[in-house]
Amino acid sequence: MFKNLKLGTKLNLLLLLIFLGVVGISGLALSKILGDNAKEKVASQAFLLLETMSSVRDYTADQINPELAPRLEKEDWFLPQTVPAYSAREVFEKLRKREQYSNFFYKEATLNPTNPRDKADPFETTVVEKFRKQSELKEVTGFRSLPSGEIFYVARPLVISEQSCLRCHSTPEQAPKSQIATYGRDNGFGWKLNEIIGAKVISVPASAVFNEARRLQVLVIGSLSVFFLLAMIIINLFLKFAVTNPLKRMAHLSKQVSTGDMKGEFEHPAHDEIGILAASLNRMKVSLEMAMNMLNTDIQE
Repeated sequence: MFKNLKLGTKLNLLLLLIFLGVVGISGLALSKILGDNAKEKVASQAFLLLETMSSVRDYTADQINPELAPRLEKEDWFLPQTVPAYSAREVFEKLRKREQYSNFFYKEATLNPTNPRDKADPFETTVVEKFRKQSELKEVTGFRSLPSGEIFYVARPLVISEQSCLRCHSTPEQAPKSQIATYGRDNGFGWKLNEIIGAKVISVPASAVFNEARRLQVLVIGSLSVFFLLAMIIINLFLKFAVTNPLKRMAHLSKQVSTGDMKGEFEHPAHDEIGILAASLNRMKVSLEMAMNMLNTDIQE
């Protein structure tokens, strides 16, 4: 069946197969590259913000807490500014007021928090329990699908590494009176030194980044398709004017020669393969004409 097709049809089928192969391979490669790049982009955002929050915690513990801690026993209400977790959360909430960061989230999710807003949700509880069961695990990353879209999260264990933390979290009797007055005696106690009590979790939106990667992939594949379409049109035009049309003219002239009409000439201005064929046919026509003349002369004699 294939051998019965016209030359142009065969060439178009070959080009179509090449196009499908190139688009398929490039599409897979592009999807992998753009997907990895998108993941790296959202991950770098998350890691940068998480390190920034860790710096805020360290600053609060080193600079703010020593200045305000003596006032905890004197004040009627607890000063949350002395708590590194509170400072980090408040700074991040300030950041979230900017529109471009409104879908970013930071939380020090705790199983037994003093402040109810730090209570771990079911997903965060699973992450914390994973850290507690695998003490050598230092970080968990992944993607989550939420109603607002897909997000990338980074979680790190929250460990009680300083003895000073137990002043507010060992027993209600040891806690500052202002803390008891503000938060009560029921939550945030019973913590132990070196215990994993929660996880620092930061979430950054990933949907926009992945949508942009998909848009870029469609754009590249579309551009590649247009390029191949133009290439096929140009190649077909070249084939028509440089190959098939001259061959059709030669075939028509050959038919005339075969019926004894020797007036025409096989003409092709170029010195390519078609030109060589035309010259050969002209020589054959001359030889045929000479042979026919000799035959006619013999018959007349």
